[in-house]
Amino acid sequence: MVSPPKAQSHWFVLYTKPRSEKKLAEQLLDDGIQTYCPSQVEIKQWSDRKKKVETPLLPSMILVNIKDGERDRVFNRKHAVRYLYWLGKPARVTSEEVESLRSMIEDSQFESRGLQKLKPGEKLDMTALGFEHIQGTVKFVNAQECWIVLENLGYVVKFRKS
Repeated sequence: MVSPPKAQSHWFVLYTKPRSEKKLAEQLLDDGIQTYCPSQVEIKQWSDRKKKVETPLLPSMILVNIKDGERDRVFNRKHAVRYLYWLGKPARVTSEEVESLRSMIEDSQFESRGLQKLKPGEKLDMTALGFEHIQGTVKFVNAQECWIVLENLGYVVKFRKS
């Protein structure tokens, strides 16, 4: 008799309550669920001081690597809201896209492209940055940051120089 195939885990995008990304990611890790909360360091300025603050790259979202049949486990935590859906199914992110996102953040590949060379309205092929079949449009750019609209996902990603 042939044993049934093992269920394979996939990366999914999980919406979180506002400002709960890191907390939920840590809680899910404690539950044995692999998570990734991409973040970047920004310099925030108050009236009396400046401080480096780690902020999520995808606000109110984290990536979870979980089997299809176990997706409901994340809702045992109060900060989990719902999964991102695409064409009526939970949106899956490939492992290659997750690894490319990690390397892009760690290696600062985006900064090497030169923010000053980008212009609003310019179309970018995001496959060079590790996003498969995703095109982006530059929405805003200055010397310190760039906002890119990921058209297939309908989401804006903000990159800042640290």
